[in-house]
Amino acid sequence: MGIHITGVGSYIPTHTERNEDFINHSFLDTDGSPFKNENGDIIEKFKAITGIEERRYAKPHQSTSDLAFLAAERAIEDAALDPETLDYIIVAHNFGDIQHGCIQTEMLPSLATRVKHQLQIKNPNCVAYDVIFGCPGWVEGVIQAQAFIKAGMAKKCMVIGADTLSRIVDTSDRDSMIFADGAGATVIEETEREGGILSHCTQTFSNGEAFYIYSAKSYEADAEPTDKYIKMHGRKVYEFAISHVPQALKECLDKSGEEISTLSKVFLHQANEKMDEAIVKRFYRLYRHPQPENILPISIHKLGNSSVATVPTLLDLVKRNQMENHTVQEGDVVLFASVGAGMNINAFSYKF
Repeated sequence: MGIHITGVGSYIPTHTERNEDFINHSFLDTDGSPFKNENGDIIEKFKAITGIEERRYAKPHQSTSDLAFLAAERAIEDAALDPETLDYIIVAHNFGDIQHGCIQTEMLPSLATRVKHQLQIKNPNCVAYDVIFGCPGWVEGVIQAQAFIKAGMAKKCMVIGADTLSRIVDTSDRDSMIFADGAGATVIEETEREGGILSHCTQTFSNGEAFYIYSAKSYEADAEPTDKYIKMHGRKVYEFAISHVPQALKECLDKSGEEISTLSKVFLHQANEKMDEAIVKRFYRLYRHPQPENILPISIHKLGNSSVATVPTLLDLVKRNQMENHTVQEGDVVLFASVGAGMNINAFSYKF
């Protein structure tokens, strides 16, 4: 017996925003002053650091819960599941539903309730709730679903990660180029097969780190001060991630009982290509083990950072053979991990 991911689905918005589309933006420093560098130089340096070439934005009529619903439909189909048999729908996000052109967020009712409504599930015993845990929200949702199943409180759970970060960025901030929209969904249930979720690790660092990612007004001098946008101390986030995530990955793998030599993939939150590569490199150094080729699938080049959606979307792409040189087979041992606002880190090990 094992608790497995039996269905995966994602929704990747069709609208593509390329790096060159930012060439006429008025980027400002934190004090509101313009940069001395030309936008072309800013964009070139941005790509070199993050690896991002383009990102996807939701269409004007779509909200976060709409993307979550579309991903959920595909995961249900993949699992060949009757949605009425779901015991929990857990939706991880950060900003709720934000209508196009509006800064106000909507989280009443919860996004999970909105997804359940769109799925037309009538069963009142299907409990729907949201997780606000920063970018690691989907990973934490899976950990919670596993706990419900192990405790005998559930048999089948849906865990979704979705965000429309393009609606909550300050367009005068260079970091606005990082963020994207998307949704990924998974069905979690116990099956007769061995393997599945083997172990997990979750941590929250808030003694000085809590506001590395935060909300604040636009850098525009005449901006409405009560309108808040996603902001971050990029260098601090980077240093935090490469310092703490490798150890969390090691703790998780050690708990699983699996050897580092058996690891096939690391599905890591797509925040920054150089950061992810540094995390995995340091992780393997902890074991004094050479890092294999093709251990780290990367989707950020074309999809940007869609926060809680990145990890389940990445899994869906790999499972559907949409990532060159990346596949998963029965018996493969992998790690799923994320780091983000909080500052939160989590991971779980999994055997297909």
